[in-house]
Amino acid sequence: MTTTAGITAPFAVARFREGDATRLGLVAGDRIRALSAEDLGAPTLNEFLADPDWDRLAGLAAADGEWMPLAGITLTAPVEPRQVLQTGANYRQHVIELVAAGLTNSERTPEQARTYAADMMDHRRRDGEPYFFIGLPACVVGDDVPLTLPGYSSVHDWELELAVVIGREAFRVSREDALQHVAGYTIVNDITTRDYVFRKDMKEIGTDWYRAKNAPGFLPTGPFLVPGPFVDGSELNVRLELNGEVMQDASTSDLLFDIPALISGASQTMPLLPGDLLLTGSPAGNGQHWKRFLRDGDVMTGTIEGLGTQVVRCVAEEAR
Repeated sequence: MTTTAGITAPFAVARFREGDATRLGLVAGDRIRALSAEDLGAPTLNEFLADPDWDRLAGLAAADGEWMPLAGITLTAPVEPRQVLQTGANYRQHVIELVAAGLTNSERTPEQARTYAADMMDHRRRDGEPYFFIGLPACVVGDDVPLTLPGYSSVHDWELELAVVIGREAFRVSREDALQHVAGYTIVNDITTRDYVFRKDMKEIGTDWYRAKNAPGFLPTGPFLVPGPFVDGSELNVRLELNGEVMQDASTSDLLFDIPALISGASQTMPLLPGDLLLTGSPAGNGQHWKRFLRDGDVMTGTIEGLGTQVVRCVAEEAR
């Protein structure tokens, strides 16, 4: 069923503002109720996600209680990750376009360049590995927080992504077992300052993801954590509008490395902990493609099928 919350699941988890405090909540339809540790059966959300009892929450979703209209509530990020892992170059068609664009200056025709790039991606999918880097959990905020565009650059970009929320700890898991470690899914907009991606003072170092992606608020997240049993992450529409104009519109079916491959690959180095975020990559259509970057007053509306919608408002940082 489609709900006013924009989710198709019978219920989801959220976090909401109550005065100066932040509380955990259960969303069902157009209502929300607070969740206590007793309701949850665990002291914290992350401890619940380590062994999630969704049947317990389903019972609460169907029961009477102190429900509040969702429309009158300020939601914030639905998770508190200890680690954030990000995936680069993971939408097949997007990467083909990028590679082909770099080959059109060669002797290849545009069609030959695209064929060559497609062969490269198919080889990578078959024999390669996902490309990961890490973000700072402190950058995770809800869309209740305006996105402040740092004054040191004018090329801040959007990258809407499906994010996996880890459940049971995953360490060196196989692809076959990987989905057993998924608690749920949420939406993340992975903001990037493009002119900080590559070091100019020492090109041999390569990319600088710390400066490019980790300013305050650069990971708008949520508004909902939708339980994994209600979501098929292999074929979800990912859509971002900027001031009402569609910029990104793709399906997770185009992921070069699917969700089990990403979880397995990321878990080979470091254990993924309950509540952690694993971003799956962003499709074509970011600001670099459109040659249009974020400005003061812009509104980004990001929707992923079945997971709801986040609305992020941009404000310019005061000149330094």
